[in-house]
Amino acid sequence: MSVEEADFVYLREKTDSTAGNLSVQLDKLSSAGYISVEKGFVGKKTRTLCRVTAKGRQAFEEYVAALRTYLDI
Repeated sequence: MSVEEADFVYLREKTDSTAGNLSVQLDKLSSAGYISVEKGFVGKKTRTLCRVTAKGRQAFEEYVAALRTYLDI
C-alpha cells in the first residue's frame, strides 16, 4: 500500500514469493477487483504492472481496522 503501482519483479522481491505463487495471488486479487493488472512490453521483455483499485484500498482499510479491533489497539 506504500506505492501507487508496482511491477511483478518488485512485488516478487518484496514478498519473497515464487513467480508461480505471486501470479496466482495477483489473479485472485484482480478477480476480486482489488487490483488492476496491466500487461505489456518494455523493449522485448514482458512487464506486468499492478495498481490498487479504490475497492482494494477500501478492503485493506477495513482489514486493518478489524485487526486493530481484534488486537485492541
